[in-house]
Amino acid sequence: MAKPNVIELKNVVVFQPEDEAGRLSWRNAQQVLSDVNISVGEGEMVYFIGRVGSGKSSLLKTLYAELPLLEGEGEIVGFDLGKLRRRDVYKLRRKIGIVFQDYQLLTDRNVYDNLRFVMRATGWKGEADIAARIEEVLEVVGLRNKEYKMPFELSGGEQQRLVIARALVNSPKVILADEPTGNLDPRAADEIMELFRRIVEGGCSIVMSTHNIANIEQYPSRTFRFAKGRVEEIDIKAVLAN
Repeated sequence: MAKPNVIELKNVVVFQPEDEAGRLSWRNAQQVLSDVNISVGEGEMVYFIGRVGSGKSSLLKTLYAELPLLEGEGEIVGFDLGKLRRRDVYKLRRKIGIVFQDYQLLTDRNVYDNLRFVMRATGWKGEADIAARIEEVLEVVGLRNKEYKMPFELSGGEQQRLVIARALVNSPKVILADEPTGNLDPRAADEIMELFRRIVEGGCSIVMSTHNIANIEQYPSRTFRFAKGRVEEIDIKAVLAN
């Protein structure tokens, strides 16, 4: 029996609001992408590639409901993006993980408290349960003995591992990662990719936007190219061979 898709997009059009005098407005929203058709299965790794400004981040923002879905059909982990109300976005965020290029860590809190803050905000109550889950995810990402380090005491690769740990605390079915290796040196980037490989083997899907073709070459998987307002699936092995 085929596994259900964790993401299903059909004829999706992605819009970006205009910045009018420092305020976002949908009155003159700009169309970024059209006719987007993408499906992602359970335990699958999918890459988004394309130039800066090609719409990769905008589509990821649509998937985690930072941008509303205005045209087309979209579903992620059972949530209908076209019908999702703003007050219910937090329910979706509990079911997915988000990894940002710029980390977005709480700089005044240590590793443990960065994770604890997210867990409390997403409904975790018992401190014993919180502590046990933090221990589990820090073991997964290789930060087991870093609980009381402050973010500034961590290397760039370690900070990104902490971001991934934060994405994992609620056992998501899918992680959306926006250029997660963009600020890392090649060795740290490879360590993150190896961590992602293990996470996918555990059954969690990952959708990753990237400029790092070397990572794709080492860890090939389904790839979608963004260009001229369109998205197409490509044979990345054939592209790399040329």
